Amino acid sequence: MTEAGRHRRWLFSLWVLMASCVFGDAAIAQTNDTGDLSFELVDPKVLRVCADPRNLPFSNEKGEGFENKLAEFLADKLQKKLDYVFFPQATGFVRMTLGAHRCDVIMGFPQGDDLVQGTNPYYRTTYALVVKAGSGLEDVDTLEDARLKGKHVGIVAGTPPATNMAIAGLMGDAKPYPLMIDTRFDSSAQAMIDDLAAGKIDAGVLWGPMAGYYAKKAGSSLHVTPLVKETTGPKLVYRIGMGVRPADQNWKRQLNKLIQENQGEINKILLDFGVPLLDESDRPLGAETVKKTP
Repeated sequence: MTEAGRHRRWLFSLWVLMASCVFGDAAIAQTNDTGDLSFELVDPKVLRVCADPRNLPFSNEKGEGFENKLAEFLADKLQKKLDYVFFPQATGFVRMTLGAHRCDVIMGFPQGDDLVQGTNPYYRTTYALVVKAGSGLEDVDTLEDARLKGKHVGIVAGTPPATNMAIAGLMGDAKPYPLMIDTRFDSSAQAMIDDLAAGKIDAGVLWGPMAGYYAKKAGSSLHVTPLVKETTGPKLVYRIGMGVRPADQNWKRQLNKLIQENQGEINKILLDFGVPLLDESDRPLGAETVKKTP
């Protein structure tokens, strides 16, 4: 099982692992253009969300994650009851939840992934560097910075920034953390943050929502820098939307409308959890993007 997902989620590597046998023939059937969501949804009166039961800061069974809060917000806007189908975000997650018509939406999914049909993105974020305040590394904003040479940098094995670190010559002194874990008992992100606090590593690279969440919990002792200046290796910045079945066109349109009309409130939920939000020019978005919506 994985930490992230998204993806999730560890988000982006995880979706690749789930790429086989996601949807059967029924999922790619002729789309419904009548506007009647009863053809598409498990129960039109219920917002039924596919989620991981233990994957903070994204979701858990207690409803404490930002995707839980977003689902509550959307359910209120839709005037629907909220319900969940929980399943660990590991191999088979999409197939056993959305693909099996047990639920109707995955709250966070990277744009461009063909496992599901994506809505318009509702946030843009990146992997981030986490260091201790006072470490002298607070202004390091790229893995290519020479000050990281010889440092013990934590990295989740198999995630995109591991390639960037290898190109930068950092892997010899890096401390890897497992990608595939049982999230009921372990958390690679928590282990990395604990090691950073204990001085066992000098820095850590985490998916932005996780980095921001744990840094916010730690108060002023940790510093988070979004990694938006990498010039080599894979991209580290991603757009995140929601995932629905390929045939559910009307449902996707309704979700897109909700995203457009409520972006300010969505941003507030994300920022409250420390998610490092970026605009299309990789500039950070803050409280100025939060506004009340009808």
